[in-house]
Amino acid sequence: MNSYQPKYAQTRLANKNRARMLISCPDRPGIVAAVSQFLYEHGANIVQSDQYTMDPEGGMFFIRFEFDLNDLERELPVLQEDFVRVADRFEMKWHTFRASRQKRLAIFVSKEDHCLLELLWQWQAGDLDTEIAMVISNHNDMRDLVESFGIPYHHIPVTPETKAEVEKKHLELIADKIDLIVLARYMQIIPPKFIEHYPNRIINIHHSFLPAFVGGKPYAQAYQRGVKIIGATAHYVTEELDGGPIIEQDVQRVSHRDNVASLKRIGRTIERVVLARAVKWHIEDRLLVHQNKTVVFN
Repeated sequence: MNSYQPKYAQTRLANKNRARMLISCPDRPGIVAAVSQFLYEHGANIVQSDQYTMDPEGGMFFIRFEFDLNDLERELPVLQEDFVRVADRFEMKWHTFRASRQKRLAIFVSKEDHCLLELLWQWQAGDLDTEIAMVISNHNDMRDLVESFGIPYHHIPVTPETKAEVEKKHLELIADKIDLIVLARYMQIIPPKFIEHYPNRIINIHHSFLPAFVGGKPYAQAYQRGVKIIGATAHYVTEELDGGPIIEQDVQRVSHRDNVASLKRIGRTIERVVLARAVKWHIEDRLLVHQNKTVVFN
């Protein structure tokens, strides 16, 4: 129906037998050798490997593998079952993913459209290999835009009196059908119970270089402080306001000549790029979370 579908179809066909494995564990000698040998013995061809150690003496070790199997559907379940022995030996937390399986996104948005538009453009161009299953908004402003892409749009107004009811509606819409929730300038506080359902599966864009200027009106805060650099931060959402693990940040220089309006204009470009990067890395299984930090294999 749309021009982006053939590009996605080609990507999925090329990756039909490709899997990804993300591992975190206490660092010690022999981890890479053990996993590589295991994959070799199970007929896997490693096409990419990235690793990082926090501290070889008593720290944590993180690794990401991409590998091909001859018949992924038949061989991956066996590989997953057998890998438990290696994982137990090294005290690993690990996950495997099928590269050809598109993650399903729900995008939350309010009145600002720039971050949403960037995601839609990259999705249409084939740069975000994902399925945007729905857009949810507390305003009706962007219905025509979203529906022109063939994406369902759900208008759910929020007032102080209806927040509990709205949370219930959100959970009913999303349920277990969504892999990632993206807050594309959704200007509402996400309730703790909602966050509990989707740990490290909600990405927010905050319009400042965290930890500076947490909370509302960060550009006004930045202007009052007279900063010479402004930025944006994409992070996973936790109960702590704007305090979750940071995925990506970027900045741009400004000067005393910039007022709040110009800071917002400059910031919009940073926000859209930073959020799109974070979403892309998540859907490509390039992120590992440890405590309140992320390891990004990009």
